[in-house]
Amino acid sequence: MADRTCLVVDDSAPIRRVVSGMFLDLGYAVAEAPTGKDALDYCRAGQPDIVMLDWNMPVMDGIGCLTALRSMPLPRQPVVVMCTTESQIARIQQALSAGADEYIIKPFGRDVLVDKLEQLGMA
Repeated sequence: MADRTCLVVDDSAPIRRVVSGMFLDLGYAVAEAPTGKDALDYCRAGQPDIVMLDWNMPVMDGIGCLTALRSMPLPRQPVVVMCTTESQIARIQQALSAGADEYIIKPFGRDVLVDKLEQLGMA
């Protein structure tokens, strides 16, 4: 059984599958959420170690989810990696200012993910 858990939040089912597969290969237990609202519900109940969070989603976008997550009274906050096509420096700074721990620009491969996880002490 995996010691670490990852929540993959993206409105695209194919992207959730690909990213989930990368984490499964790295030994993580994985859950998926199609919206920011679903992600918050999961975090209230599930306490993932890391959240891979898309920016552009219906219902609640990634920044709204991140802001709400960081204000939740959880026993422990998960590491949050924004995983998005938003590549402008201002957007990256906005995500980091809102509480993201790291930022990955889509599309990305396993090597980029592993590098980010190593930087975060989560590899």
